[in-house]
Order: sequence, then structure tokens, then C-alpha cells
Amino acid sequence: MVEENESVKKTAVKKAAVKKAAVKKTAVKKTAAKKAVAKKAAVKKAVVKEAVVKEAVVKEAAPQVKANLADASAADASAAEAPAAEAPAAEAPAAVKKAVGRKTAASSADSSVKKLNVTLVRSKNGRLAAHKACVAGLGLRRMHQTVQVIDTPENRGMINKVQYMLKFEEA
Repeated sequence: MVEENESVKKTAVKKAAVKKAAVKKTAVKKTAAKKAVAKKAAVKKAVVKEAVVKEAVVKEAAPQVKANLADASAADASAAEAPAAEAPAAEAPAAVKKAVGRKTAASSADSSVKKLNVTLVRSKNGRLAAHKACVAGLGLRRMHQTVQVIDTPENRGMINKVQYMLKFEEA
């Protein structure tokens, strides 16, 4: 009888220990889930905050850029009327020069840059994550989609990595 009571106590203690361990595991899982949710919320807040800051900067700079563009166009008009020997009365601000320079540089660069036509001919399904990332990096989303990419060492490396999935040629 005494042995039976002891064995019952031991099994009860074991069951209690197992229950306690299970409770601990669920508590750990719950705290990990809470931490993950909190981290996601913090990241979301940071992204929203960054977007708000960018929007504020753009709104703040927009009137100034418009005024600078108006001044630049007025200066261009007065320079066209003035004789060629004279210097223009006012130069365009640096921000306007950069913006105008970008447009002209981009249009002239398009004609001299080599480009490649890349087509996805095999599915991304079941591929390595790195290979899927290369395909996405090239701008390909679906089968038989063709995109034009600039012929750079980076793009060539991505193409070489997943060449078994692609068809490519110089544009």
C-alpha cells in the first residue's frame, strides 16, 4: 500500500513537471510572437515616419524649385535676346542645373549604352531563393516576359547565374 502511494505521488509529480514544461513552452512561444509583432509594428512606424519626412521635404522644396525653374527660364529668355559676346545676367541655381543636367545626360546616355533583351523561358517555381532573386533583380515577373537591361557587370552576373532559365541577346 505504501509503495502504491509513493508510485502514485511520483507519477503525479512527473505529470505536474510535464504540465509545467508545456506551460513554459507556450509562454515562450507567446512572448516570441509578441516580440515579432512589436518588431513589425516598429518597422512599420519607422517606414511611415520616413515617408512623412520625405513628403515634408518635398513639399517644402517644391515652391523653391518652381521659383528657381521660373528664374532659369527667364534667364534663358534674356540670354537669348542678349548678344552672344555678353555673359547672361543671372545663372541658374545649382539645383536647377542638376535637374536639367540629369535630363540631358539621361537622354544622351540612352543612345550610347549597350542594352540586352532578356526573356524568362523557364519557370521560377521550385528554384533556389538566390536564383529567384536574380530573376526579380533583372525585372522579370512572369514566363515569356522580355525586358531590356543595361549591359553592366552586375546584370551580366545575374544573367550568368540563371542562364538556364533565360534567353538573352544584345538589343
